[in-house]
Amino acid sequence: MAETAQSVVRQADGSQLPAVFQQEINKEFLKRAYLSEESERFQLKYTDPLAGKRKSAELTKRRRSYKTTYGHTMNRSPRKTLLHRGTSFFYVGAVAPHTVGGREAHPPKAERVMVKKLNKKEKVLAIRMGIAGSANKEMVSRFHLVKDINSLPVTVDDKINSLSKTKEAIAALNELGLSDELKRITERKIRAGKGKLRGRKYKRKLGPVLVTTDDSKVARAMANLNITVRRPGSLNIYDVTHAGNAGRLMIWTKGALASLG
Repeated sequence: MAETAQSVVRQADGSQLPAVFQQEINKEFLKRAYLSEESERFQLKYTDPLAGKRKSAELTKRRRSYKTTYGHTMNRSPRKTLLHRGTSFFYVGAVAPHTVGGREAHPPKAERVMVKKLNKKEKVLAIRMGIAGSANKEMVSRFHLVKDINSLPVTVDDKINSLSKTKEAIAALNELGLSDELKRITERKIRAGKGKLRGRKYKRKLGPVLVTTDDSKVARAMANLNITVRRPGSLNIYDVTHAGNAGRLMIWTKGALASLG
């Protein structure tokens, strides 16, 4: 299922946008690219191969043998000896999954492949689709408050790179018509559940992305506003989508747009 990002391929000042904003968007492909990237960040968890097996539970089942379980009305579960008096032994179940301290029946295994691979050209195509989606107001309005913005993508002058204070960044965003969006992304809500005890007490909505060629100063100004600052060459699938859905609000400087070709 493919969709065209937008019919108008010009900026608010009439200049033509780069060709990447006309890229057709395939929602299923974009989601697959996101899940591929997500799988690479997954931390593999598995048990020790010897977990629950570090016990001597080798007993004979032969008749009239030493240390046998034959004739003691026992099933064939592995057992380890706890004590004995002469040829009388006291056993307790071990090793088997249904015994106390035994191995796990089907533990996670280290050799399992969790990464969903994706070709390099497909990753680049997915990023292009995400960038194209940022120019579609219908898609962007699903996740962001952009009713006061006349045209997308939002473009700003390269002077924004000189901002180094948060109050200056707030004033610049208000001038762009992003006052409602700024209020949305700076609100914090207390997380439900145990996450409050594990260093992630507060939750905030996913904010816009500022794409610029020089982020040395402006990154500090945007740090407390929940706005991601990226250079054009470092954009990934997380920056241009909402969990694999097209429509991330992106703010471009003129230098960053020019670098797209």
